[in-house]
Amino acid sequence: MIGGLKAGGETAGILVFPPPGTDPIKVGIVVPPSFELPEGYVRHYQTTDDGRRLEPILMFSPDFDFVDAEGKQVKLPESRVVPPEMAPPGLPVRMLEIPKSPYATDAGAAGARR
Repeated sequence: MIGGLKAGGETAGILVFPPPGTDPIKVGIVVPPSFELPEGYVRHYQTTDDGRRLEPILMFSPDFDFVDAEGKQVKLPESRVVPPEMAPPGLPVRMLEIPKSPYATDAGAAGARR
C-alpha cells in the first residue's frame, strides 16, 4: 500500500516517516547518566522503529577536533561512534545491546529514527 502511494506521488501523512529499518541502530559504548563527558564527546540517543528509547551511546562531537600529543589531527571513525579503545578514562565499557523488534531488518537488529 505504501509503495502504491509513493508511486502515485504522495508525500504526506505516514510517508513523511522513513520505513522501518532504514536507519539502523548504532552500536556503541553506553554512557551512564552520571558520567560527566569530557570535551569533544556527546551522548547519542536513539529510538527503535517501535518507539522504544535506548540508552545513549558515546559519539565524537562533530564540533571538536581531536589531536594527538604532537598536535596532529586524530583520525576518527566515519560513523563518529567511539570505539572501546578510544573511550575516555573512567568510562566503564559496556556496549549497547540492540533489542529484538517486530520491525527487525536482520538477526534482531532494529531500525531507528533520530
